[in-house]
Amino acid sequence: MRDLGAGFGYLLKGQRWVGRHGRQFGFGLLPGLITLVLYAAALVALAIWGQDFVGWATPFADDWSSPWLGLFRGFLTAVLFALGLLLAVLTFTAVTLLIGQPFYENLSEKVDADVSPDGTAPESGLPFWRELWISARDSLRILVRAGLWGVLLFALGFLPFVGQTAVPVVGFLVTGFFLTEELAAVALQRRGVDLRARLALLRSRKTLVWGFGTPLGLAFLVPFVAVFLMPGAVAGATLLARDLLGEETAEEDERVGDPVTS
Repeated sequence: MRDLGAGFGYLLKGQRWVGRHGRQFGFGLLPGLITLVLYAAALVALAIWGQDFVGWATPFADDWSSPWLGLFRGFLTAVLFALGLLLAVLTFTAVTLLIGQPFYENLSEKVDADVSPDGTAPESGLPFWRELWISARDSLRILVRAGLWGVLLFALGFLPFVGQTAVPVVGFLVTGFFLTEELAAVALQRRGVDLRARLALLRSRKTLVWGFGTPLGLAFLVPFVAVFLMPGAVAGATLLARDLLGEETAEEDERVGDPVTS
């Protein structure tokens, strides 16, 4: 339970950090706004032409009598839009991080330098195009994993009682885990921690990860909220990554050196 509270604490600390650094917050909003516009356009297009697509994809139902034709295609249209919305929620962070790679990389470095005892931040030493390729490749792998979980949970959702109680809870925990991985990857990739090692690191402190990612995932269900929380989420994930790796912060050094608290 202590890790659960600590994870949520990092989420709040990240938001406070960007609140004190307005310029970083402003730059960090741009990628989220771009992604929001793109996703909104895609969902509007799906809402407008989704029924036409379902009709094209189900020619075998053309001769069905009323009301079965309308009910069948209406249900499939609703499912198609729901899947599109779920995909948008699952991929919003990954796409925003990919679009905003330079912005969030810079923000994460600033956080590291701000809290490091020596005032420095780790550097990958890789060229920008290489970092972008690694980020895109790892994001795709994570999205495949998240997609498989999504399909499984969607199927389990039809089970009586379990589908309406346990499945939504597990779904939010899974979303929180992968969301944290995507955000913490900004700082961990810069330290040379590859995807396999990142996943192992996060699994070793699941409650810490859930405390950070699950409430953030709930907040991210509201698109405009996601945009405004993204800069602070990256900052908080950087602090969480330092905790996972056992790195000291300036605050910890001050507490250790304080004769009252030591």
